Parts: sequence; structure tokens; C-alpha cells
Amino acid sequence: MPKPEPERTCIVTRGAQPASDLMRFVLGPDGVVVPDLRNKLPGRGAWVTPTAATVAEAIRKRAFSRAFKTEAKVPPTLVDDIDAALVRDLKGALSLANKAGAVVTGFGKVESAIASGGVGAVIHAREAAEDGRRKLAGALRKRAGELISGIPVLDDLPGDDLDVALGRVHVIHAALLAGPGSEGCLARWRRLRRFRGVDDGAQPSRDVDIRQGEARFDAERQD
Repeated sequence: MPKPEPERTCIVTRGAQPASDLMRFVLGPDGVVVPDLRNKLPGRGAWVTPTAATVAEAIRKRAFSRAFKTEAKVPPTLVDDIDAALVRDLKGALSLANKAGAVVTGFGKVESAIASGGVGAVIHAREAAEDGRRKLAGALRKRAGELISGIPVLDDLPGDDLDVALGRVHVIHAALLAGPGSEGCLARWRRLRRFRGVDDGAQPSRDVDIRQGEARFDAERQD
């Protein structure tokens, strides 16, 4: 029987949650608060509910200094720095998924992948035109019917970021193919969305096990 995951207490809400559902922070050698997104940095940790609003509240209430029992220096850009780091994680996960053959790009290939029933998520560049979005949504409805709500739609990255992550030019539409190659990417996407406070109710919160996806992503990065 697997050991139960240890719980930690958010320094703002005081609610206890599994460590993997919180965001860990440590103090650097200079006393500056550093986010530990992989839960691997040495030293005493302070745990926060992983949303931008809660991190901002921790800063406002000086909760880091109380948690570390010393004067903690908080960078004025901490919330933005975390958001940027989560975006980098998502781009890295997309790159790995692409190398694993779990990504197709281009409107026609995405439409074909949807028709074949092998799509785990649809990706649009942030600036993608509404017409293309609508047509692919229609293809999803035709194929998945009521199950369409279980297929995530990722539109958090601009086309330039998709180009870099996927090693292609002018990526507007793409798709993650269903299977283990997409787990790490979806885990990173959900983490970013949670941090930004996006909860549109369109996707189940755990149709991909986040901890499993993150573990796979970390293992692939080390290969």
C-alpha cells in the first residue's frame, strides 16, 4: 500500500492540503523569498495555496516573515515572476510532448486528429481568429458530443511562444494527442490556470492526474 502523501498548511488560509496541491517557498542565502516550483530546494519551506491572489495576500500580510521567523525580503515582482516561470514550464512541457510525437500542428491536421478521435486537447494561439476556433469546436462537438467538456482547450500562449515550444513557424492551431505523452503538458497547463484563478468549469479538475503528469514530466526532462 502506498504511503499517504504528507500534508502541509497554507501560511495564508491555514488550511491543510497535500504538499503537491500547494506551492513551496524557501529563503535564499540573501534572505529573499524564492518560489520552489519543484519542491526540491534545500531549507525550511513555507507553503501557500498556489494562486496569484493568495501569494499576493501572503505578501500583503507579511506572512512569509512570520512563517520563516525572520525578516523575509519579497521581490516586488514575485507574482509576475511565478507566472512567468509557470509559462516556461508549460512551454517546456509542450516541447517535450512534441518530441514524443504527441503534438500535431496546422488546422487541417488538427481537424483530422479530431475526426479520428485521438485528441486529448486542442491548442489555439492566443490571437487565433474566432472563425478557426469555431470550426474546430464544431468538429469536436461532432466527434465527442456531450463528452466535449472533457477535452481541454489551451489558448493561454501567444503564437510566438507556440513557435518556440514546437520548433515551427506561425503556429495558430495545434492538438495534443491523447496518451501518456500529453500528461505532463496538461498538468503544467492546469497549474498555470489555477495560479491565474481561471476556473471556467469546462474541464474536470483531475481528468489527468496532476502529480502523475508532473512526475512523468520531471523524468523526461532528466533523460
